[in-house]
Amino acid sequence: MSVSPSAPGAQQFPSPPGGFAPAPIPSTRRNTELLLLGFAVVVTTLSLLLVEASQEQSITWDLAKYALAYTGLFLLAHLAVRRFAPFADPLILPIVALLNGLGLVLIHRLDLADEQSALAFGLPVPSPDATQQVLWTTLAIGGFVAILVLLQDYRLLARYSYTLGLAGLVFLAIPALLPSAYSEVNGAKIWIRLPGFSIQPGEFAKILLIIFFASVLVQKRDLFTIAGKHVLGMDLPRARDLGPILAAWIVSVGVLVFEKDLGTSLLLFGTVLVMIYIATERVGWLVIGGGLLAVGFFFAYQMFGHVRVRVHTWIDPFGDYNNTGYQISQSLFGLATGGLAGTGLGSGRPSQVPFAKTDFITATIGEELGLIGLAAILMLFLILIVRGMRTALAVRDSFGKLLAAGLSFTIAIQIFVVVGGVTKLIPLTGLTTPFMSYGGSSLLANYLLVAILIKISDAARRPATPKRKAPAPISDAPTEMVQRP
Repeated sequence: MSVSPSAPGAQQFPSPPGGFAPAPIPSTRRNTELLLLGFAVVVTTLSLLLVEASQEQSITWDLAKYALAYTGLFLLAHLAVRRFAPFADPLILPIVALLNGLGLVLIHRLDLADEQSALAFGLPVPSPDATQQVLWTTLAIGGFVAILVLLQDYRLLARYSYTLGLAGLVFLAIPALLPSAYSEVNGAKIWIRLPGFSIQPGEFAKILLIIFFASVLVQKRDLFTIAGKHVLGMDLPRARDLGPILAAWIVSVGVLVFEKDLGTSLLLFGTVLVMIYIATERVGWLVIGGGLLAVGFFFAYQMFGHVRVRVHTWIDPFGDYNNTGYQISQSLFGLATGGLAGTGLGSGRPSQVPFAKTDFITATIGEELGLIGLAAILMLFLILIVRGMRTALAVRDSFGKLLAAGLSFTIAIQIFVVVGGVTKLIPLTGLTTPFMSYGGSSLLANYLLVAILIKISDAARRPATPKRKAPAPISDAPTEMVQRP
């Protein structure tokens, strides 16, 4: 049943002279992002005040310094996104800001514990690590803005994929080639240590290798989709097409053997394996990859003592409580103390866990915020990963899809490995919690990762511009009668 324009009750919409209503202006949702960033600032500031109140500290200008610096940095990041990636997902930056802010709160809380411990034993008060974390956040936001400004089209990365992949391998190899005095910390050779300067190159290598594998998988996709033998309902790839996954396996085992870094080894191989599965949609690749992973760790367990120590500590941390099992045991005690609701910010004893600011900041969350707080943090990471995967689904080109999926999944597997190690689900690996743990290399690398993801999100959500119709050739133009005046 139709309603004529003159019928009673019919709505009248004004039309332009051409007869068609103009297309609505697409919403960038940057104001939503700004509102959520304001929420992150409020939560971070109130948490800092709560820590000070719980520790019976006077409210000092240090808190104002942290809060103002935090607010200014993320306002700068928001303005950069508004200018250079206006259609990006509005949830990515606020989630990262909230995680970073809560990490700063926990580091400040542990600084207060270190200060009290130093005063009790008559030792010099150490300089606060929270101040250093603010400086590293400033550097990370600077890198974030630089990527947004300089990387006008993320597809340019595919043009230099082989160069970036080679650079990633070099970054991984440098710590293994350096003497232990310049590369080893806590048994793992993953650092470049110079006087007054240290960097963990593996954090940047993972991004470069993800870009490389995304490009290779797009260029050589036909090789990965050609099926070999059909076994147990699965199409396994041909033996001569296994080169890329074997290369990733060799690199991962090499990192495990020469650098004693189980976490980076799992992270690299797991990310590459998932990217191959996304590109091919064949379960056979997962089966072969899982088999290679099991074989690699079996031989590593048999041949290398540091791997056996990690496994034995994982199985029975209380068997050598005062030595190798002390760290994970203290972590479990802290999580048990926190229980469901936690002891409250500033009211626990998380400093009893070694490396509470870096590898074990998750244990600090579990003790002072409890299972509820830890679940909330994990939910934030889950939302961040889901938004990244939605970007991978929405972007139009294959390289962008694989790159966004790889960047998102590397955060997912890192969170799984970190939380799994702290809760004794898997052996300890030494990875840090993204955006929350104390440290400059991880923070800078993860902000660069997020900047690339935001550029892909901007391209995925940007409305398509209609193509202009080319003018007709002169030979096809209609003739016109011109009258002489």
